Amino acid sequence: MKNSIIKKVVATALTFTFLASFGACAKKTETGTAASAQASNNSQQIVLKVGANITPHSEILEVAKPILEKEGIKLEIVKLEDSITPNTGVIEGSLDANYFQHVPYLEQFNKENNSTLVSAGAVHYEPFGVYAGKTKDLKALPDNAIIAVPNNVTNEARALLLLAQEGIIKLKDGAGINATVADITENPKNVQFKELAPEQLVAALPDVDVAVINGNYAIEGGLHVSQALAVEANDGLAAKTYGNIIATSKEKENDAAIKKLVEVLQGPEVAKFIKEKYDGAVVPLFG
Repeated sequence: MKNSIIKKVVATALTFTFLASFGACAKKTETGTAASAQASNNSQQIVLKVGANITPHSEILEVAKPILEKEGIKLEIVKLEDSITPNTGVIEGSLDANYFQHVPYLEQFNKENNSTLVSAGAVHYEPFGVYAGKTKDLKALPDNAIIAVPNNVTNEARALLLLAQEGIIKLKDGAGINATVADITENPKNVQFKELAPEQLVAALPDVDVAVINGNYAIEGGLHVSQALAVEANDGLAAKTYGNIIATSKEKENDAAIKKLVEVLQGPEVAKFIKEKYDGAVVPLFG
């Protein structure tokens, strides 16, 4: 009888120990799950992946990065040197947006690739310049001079407009931003055009008389706008047309994070940085 009572006491004690242990484990598991969920909520952050040319676009995005961080947006900058992959990246979905081009280039790209990329907003303008190669003064430009120009449609038109601005050629009335060499009505010096990829223009300077170079590639090549033989007028057609934009897919056009990105890039902090950093080679369109 005594042994029976002892067995019952031990059994009861083991049962309470097991239940207490189970309860403690359950409580621990519940608390751990709640903590994980809270940590997950606290660390929630929108990631925005933007493709950009190295200069000045990625540098400008770096200024926006900490501002966006405070808004819960982690900006990942993907540096790209060419003018094709930033757009194909958005189309394929590896990029949320890009920052390297102006609207005329975007429209031409859409036309040639049957794509529907859109502008989410303009940020800055990069004046085109005529830079010296073999010839150090436009007034001394010889007959049959070789002028290097960008080889894509929209930027070549822009180069022709600048050369027309300087009286080197004359374009057909109304040619505007769609100008081609076929629109040249007067070419008194019979200048010859060497079409090159924009990123190759600086390297080509020793082999040509002058080159008309995009602002960002001039900066990357160590050139300064103050060295240019001629520069697009800041109040001219080019300035109104060729603002560099944030481009994205039509599906993300109204995305809140992309709208916030544009808002920050058009803000006073970025405008101040552009003015101080680039000495007129890059001009903010806001602020």
